[in-house]
Amino acid sequence: MARVLVIGGGIAGSATALALHRAGLDVEVHEAHPDSAEDLGAFLTVASNGMRALAQLDASAVVTALGCPLTSMRVLDGTGMELAHTPIGEAGDPLLQYRCLRRGDLSSALQAEAARRGIAVRHGARLTGVRQDTGGVTAHFADGSTATGDLLIGADGLGSTVRRTALDAVQPLYAGQLVFYGCTDAAPVADGDACITMIRGSSAAFGVAVSPEGEAYWFARVSGDPLSAEQLAQSSPADRREMLLPLLRKDTTPAADIVAATGEEILVTNATEIPTGTPWRSERVLLVGDAAHAASPATGQGASMALEDAVILAKCLRDAPDTDSALTRFEELRRPRVEHNITVSGNISRGVHPPSPTARGAAPSRPGEDDLVRLLKWDADIWT
Repeated sequence: MARVLVIGGGIAGSATALALHRAGLDVEVHEAHPDSAEDLGAFLTVASNGMRALAQLDASAVVTALGCPLTSMRVLDGTGMELAHTPIGEAGDPLLQYRCLRRGDLSSALQAEAARRGIAVRHGARLTGVRQDTGGVTAHFADGSTATGDLLIGADGLGSTVRRTALDAVQPLYAGQLVFYGCTDAAPVADGDACITMIRGSSAAFGVAVSPEGEAYWFARVSGDPLSAEQLAQSSPADRREMLLPLLRKDTTPAADIVAATGEEILVTNATEIPTGTPWRSERVLLVGDAAHAASPATGQGASMALEDAVILAKCLRDAPDTDSALTRFEELRRPRVEHNITVSGNISRGVHPPSPTARGAAPSRPGEDDLVRLLKWDADIWT
């Protein structure tokens, strides 16, 4: 049985470990952080495609126990007028409904599920280098320890050490927007109705989802120059709130009041992306999730694309005659779809208008959309 080292125990790494374990591989996870609570305050949505991937890992219950479902989207303009209110995703299936939850909660839950299934998860293992030879691949860690396997999966996110040390690949680029995240239980909004509200403001795009308990999870995307590493590290929640409020107050929407009611739980980051065409693989090393194909958060697909990666990689390794064929097949299946997402999301962040809609009035779907159900179905062969 092949031994696989997964570097990174976040969403991509833990899901990959679950998938590889289900495929019968010997897998262990090495996570740099001393625990699983990194970035607890930021929230995300897992879309229906991501929930479908989790279902194939028998992990639906782990995630539906967290956060709240989202079944519709309301769109407002800068005056607060409703432009649209439509269902989103597979709203009729409780296992496939969009899910709004904290990033750290999702990561912790998937890590815990991996450990419950007998997968080794090692915390405090900060990667410093990767060495490959004909006998395997060895990960070197800051504490002087090593781990050797037949394959190493870099699932260590946007700032991937695996990408930098093993592939010497292009590093992330700024995608044109600052992204703010916040959470408050004091916002002047009603308790949740499983709807996410998107506001097309004059100076910021804003979105908010409210849980049944009245917690408002919000984000704002603002065009402008990137913040320096020092600015990102040293700004306080009050600083971030005051950066954002003047922009939101230009419009007559609930956005400014929601942000004003938010206390310490305000984060800001630069929207970044991995350029398309960047290498994912070097012999016995493969990147997945944001380490391979991070997109700006404008489409909200980062976590879901990583969950798709996990299932399809495991199936490729299970069904291919050898590792090289499996990794080649994985890249053939995944690259068109995830790089389309990078392009679309980056265009949104930069304010670039996409090509005209099709004659039927809908934007073209991501490559692989029609085949996704079949590709993710665990019992279906990856070659058919």
